[in-house]
Amino acid sequence: MTPTLIKGNRHQDERGSLCFNNDFKAFGIKRIYTLQNSDTQFIRGWQGHKIEQRWFSAVVGSFKIKLVGIDNWDNPSRDLPMLEFTLSAENLDVLHVPQNYASSIQSLEENSKLLVFADFELGEIQDEYRFASDYF
Repeated sequence: MTPTLIKGNRHQDERGSLCFNNDFKAFGIKRIYTLQNSDTQFIRGWQGHKIEQRWFSAVVGSFKIKLVGIDNWDNPSRDLPMLEFTLSAENLDVLHVPQNYASSIQSLEENSKLLVFADFELGEIQDEYRFASDYF
């Protein structure tokens, strides 16, 4: 399975605006939380999951998210192909990150906030892998 960007949209009229994503199906979601980086220079990464899946959506500001499909969790290749996505709170896109991927997350605007969905409860399984921010 490969990462998928599930496009959202925005409607605006005299009453205000409505951001929506009618194509995102939240079946199997067990946990929800937000991430907010300390500043736009900090890059949160690399963190990955062999079993868990994540869904990311910017609710304030915007983010650059890089993904690599991991070939060997004990000693991944350093030259793996990298995918890059930009998420903005303007349209409520949702990025689905399937199992076997690691991510790095950078805020593109001050005070940006990322909504994260996960398909396992905290502590339900031991499935967190971290690599140095300059590993890939």
